[in-house]
Amino acid sequence: MPSLFRFLTVVAALGAIGYGAIFALANFVNPKPREMTVTIHPDKFLKK
Repeated sequence: MPSLFRFLTVVAALGAIGYGAIFALANFVNPKPREMTVTIHPDKFLKK
């Protein structure tokens, strides 16, 4: 049983670190807005 508790503790710690990293990225990193231009060829508008 002690090895099971150790395994669950390690899995819980890794999960908490992963969750914390995702939380930090979602809340503390702001994307830079920029203009975007996409060229669409007229061939795409023709129905076949």
